[in-house]
Amino acid sequence: MFKKKNKEAKIKTPRFQTFRDAYKVTKSVKPWIGIALILIFVVVLVVGISLGIIFGHPIYGGFVTIPLAALAAMFFFTRIAGSAAYSTIEGQIGAGASVLMAIRKGWTTTPAVAVNRQQDMVHRSVGRAGIVLTGEGGFAVRQMIADEKKKSERFAPGVPIIEVFVGDGDGQVPIRKLQKHVTKLPKKLSAHQMREVRARLKAVGGMSLPIPKGPMPKGVKIR
Repeated sequence: MFKKKNKEAKIKTPRFQTFRDAYKVTKSVKPWIGIALILIFVVVLVVGISLGIIFGHPIYGGFVTIPLAALAAMFFFTRIAGSAAYSTIEGQIGAGASVLMAIRKGWTTTPAVAVNRQQDMVHRSVGRAGIVLTGEGGFAVRQMIADEKKKSERFAPGVPIIEVFVGDGDGQVPIRKLQKHVTKLPKKLSAHQMREVRARLKAVGGMSLPIPKGPMPKGVKIR
């Protein structure tokens, strides 16, 4: 009995810690998040009880509305937490890599396959869409991507290569939309071809760089 309890505690702790970390990050960016969650819960609960009074079942209305109020508060928190997570890493070195590495299903990202003295860098992602080269930095990053594109073509000839530039200018993808942009790319490779490309590019490797720490929700979803 005692062993089972210990195992359950170990399973539940990481989930609680993830939520706690996400709340801390969100509160540092949005100090009003706690009050907002309470207000949403109370408003939804009051509406449910009011409807229960109208139909002559106030207790039943409140009982049914409690989980709905909690769900509404969590849905709101999920949206705000996702925005706060991007805000905390925006502008940091390796922010794009952090976002790309949060895409777990169907994508593998090697951060900083190329870096220069100005800390411009290129990340390489491989998925069903092909090879995605994501550049962060100034004007020099375009030449860096061109060089990496030639290298990728040597190791994986014929594979589609997509160039992505992170930023808020014309032809660039904002860091907040980077994950969605990559996952929405049309699929060009089969699962077998994708695995073969990954195996070929694995030998190319990458470089080490500091990845911004903090919760980076997958698809802006928090359990």
